[in-house]
Amino acid sequence: MRTTFINTLLQLARKDSSIFLLCGDLGYSVLEPFAQEFPDRFLNVGIAEQNMMGLAAGLSMEGYTVFTYSIGNFPTLRCMEQIRYDVAYHDANVKVIAVGGGYAYGPLSTSHHTTEELGMLRTIPGMVVTAPGDPSEVESMTAFIANHKGPCYMRLNKAGEPRLHAEPPALTLGGNVPVLRRDGAKHAVLATGDMVGAAARQIEQQQLDCDLYSFPFVSPIDAEQLRTIAAAYPRLTTLEEHQANGGFGSAILEGLHDLHSAGKLDKLPTVRRIAIPNTFVSVAGSQDYLRQAMGLTLSA
Repeated sequence: MRTTFINTLLQLARKDSSIFLLCGDLGYSVLEPFAQEFPDRFLNVGIAEQNMMGLAAGLSMEGYTVFTYSIGNFPTLRCMEQIRYDVAYHDANVKVIAVGGGYAYGPLSTSHHTTEELGMLRTIPGMVVTAPGDPSEVESMTAFIANHKGPCYMRLNKAGEPRLHAEPPALTLGGNVPVLRRDGAKHAVLATGDMVGAAARQIEQQQLDCDLYSFPFVSPIDAEQLRTIAAAYPRLTTLEEHQANGGFGSAILEGLHDLHSAGKLDKLPTVRRIAIPNTFVSVAGSQDYLRQAMGLTLSA
């Protein structure tokens, strides 16, 4: 995902001279192409992520479309105050990019786990919160947030993710993307981020009788598209690499409740949430190991 992101950003920057990239002491072997081609629009601020957000907000007020890039929790959890006051309060045109969401940096242990940021960021007014499901969605989402005026967040996994779509899907604000459809299915899995690929593999390998939808937008979520899914399936499962409290599953439940209470959905489907059970992980391990340990699987 990270390579797709930087390649897409390069293409966009060649056409849009307002795009500026800030990074927090990383990017070696990934960000060099951008730095070499646009040295006047790239700055490595070092281990100073909170300062990076202030710089980004200031640059945006001078007309730049600013992308900030660092490892999962550092440009998000560490910078919540700066994101809230410097970026979101001023509706600054800043795009926060976190590489290594969830347990992608699992061997580095809890300090590098990014498992609460979706819930925290989606409570900030005006913040568009996204987690593309594969490199094709990353390509589409990078272009989308570059053209969207205002603060955005994009969670990336890391590297090596398979492509789930033949072409980059067209995205609309809050929209979802069908991944697997079977005739007559009564159960749908709604997943976000790299868990979309994990779900697709499990569904195909175990021939599970369910459809799969990717939700690259965690906030906002298109209410009409959610209503259509809820009306079509009596059973839904949400899947995310995030704490259960406040995350993607919570956003889906809130959306369904709002539709039902407004009289736009006659009957609520049964919803099962699969997420991290609101706990820290005290061991180091690979992403797959930690996902299994936390029960992030459709057969859990």
